[in-house]
Amino acid sequence: MRFDPRAAGVALAGMVNFLNLYSVQAVMPTLARDFDVSVAQAGLTVTASTAAVALVAPAVGMISDALGRKRLIVGAMWALVIPTLLAGFAPSLSWLLLWRFVQGLMLPFIFAVTVAYVGDETEGGETIRLAGTYSAGTIFGGFAGRFIAGIAASLAGWRASFFVLAVLTVAGALAVAWLLPRERRFRPVRGVRAGLGGFAEHLRNPRLIATYAVGFAVLFSIVAAFTYANFLLAAPPYGLGPAELGAIFVVYLVGMVVTPLATRLAVRWGRRATLALAYATGIAGLALSLLPSLAAIIAGLAGISAAVFIEGALSIGFIGAAARRAKSVAVGLYVTVYYIGGSLGGIVPASVWHRFGWPGCVALIVLVQSAMLAIAWRWWREV
Repeated sequence: MRFDPRAAGVALAGMVNFLNLYSVQAVMPTLARDFDVSVAQAGLTVTASTAAVALVAPAVGMISDALGRKRLIVGAMWALVIPTLLAGFAPSLSWLLLWRFVQGLMLPFIFAVTVAYVGDETEGGETIRLAGTYSAGTIFGGFAGRFIAGIAASLAGWRASFFVLAVLTVAGALAVAWLLPRERRFRPVRGVRAGLGGFAEHLRNPRLIATYAVGFAVLFSIVAAFTYANFLLAAPPYGLGPAELGAIFVVYLVGMVVTPLATRLAVRWGRRATLALAYATGIAGLALSLLPSLAAIIAGLAGISAAVFIEGALSIGFIGAAARRAKSVAVGLYVTVYYIGGSLGGIVPASVWHRFGWPGCVALIVLVQSAMLAIAWRWWREV
């Protein structure tokens, strides 16, 4: 099989983005204990970054549509190193939340611009396949960030996790700068009026609105599932520590296997049928996680992981097909809704958790997933 530097660069960009975003989930019980704060307050370390991403993503789309793709992706990786290092020196939860927020400001320049790059440079089945490659990179990054953070925290404290991730981000920036070809099909869209016109056009496009709904459900579901499963598994009778909680995220690697298979199914069967299959897999996994068994909970988390990663790959690939122009603006809107979903996934289940525990969180995720499938089934027509 011939090595494809473009696919490698896209995958590495996705990996670096998610390497940093959710790594803190593996050490949240430790943060709650060290800073003497509640579960909900510790959960803000996730929300701070996702809220920042949602805030800045639309502007990122306009900037990228005017200035290009690769230089913004690589520049954001270098900028991301600074708040990652500073987070490791945070003297209080408030300072940690600040640096996590600054991290979030950098991430859309990686996520949104890379997705726009895929939409610009490919079409048809190639778009689905390269979007799947990008998603595989995000999956591995999501696993690796949490796993590495858990191991580092176990060996040297939670601060060490940020220092290690900063070093890995530097390595990722160097690799993407070398591997990812400069964009060839990019056509700049300059001027505020042109950018705002893109917003108006995209918000009137029901296919894109449905795609944004899928993105919302994807991140809401994965953040809610793994944030509150961590608290479930850290408490008796399981009592898992940071390294063990970080190792739980090995189930993310299931997504690296199923996502390429699902993208091939989507080329053959269509996105909607593949999305329905992913939904069914996720619901089955959530049901399995209700059993009072560590093995069953881990298997259930593997099921919901596989489902949301397939859903994410399908939605990312559909943006380029559904948006006629100003694709980076379309991606920016997607990223905003996506990370609003992630922010709410960290906050909304907190009250459900305190009242109904893990079963209540599962019911909430099932509700969000079901609404997502209904919307996408109505509007995800092939274009």
